[in-house]
Amino acid sequence: MAKLIRVNDDEQTEKEVQDDSPIQKPCEELGVEFGCEDGICGTCIIDVQEGHDNLSPENEKEEDMGLEEYQRLGCQCKIKSGVVKFKY
Repeated sequence: MAKLIRVNDDEQTEKEVQDDSPIQKPCEELGVEFGCEDGICGTCIIDVQEGHDNLSPENEKEEDMGLEEYQRLGCQCKIKSGVVKFKY
């Protein structure tokens, strides 16, 4: 099982996730908002603090969005395994 951890100022919340699964639903349960859910609006941009290599490679929609180095779209990536810490 992989783990997603949302880090905020003084607290963190976490969610266990199946390896090789999309992170959209667990991110939503951790408070990430989603608009279009198709990689167009950018509402679900997360800042990955740790475990960037535990996520699937950026896809074309994320590349077209012009994200910063450690930003990802929660609606577009999967967690391969391990732990991913992010801010939103």
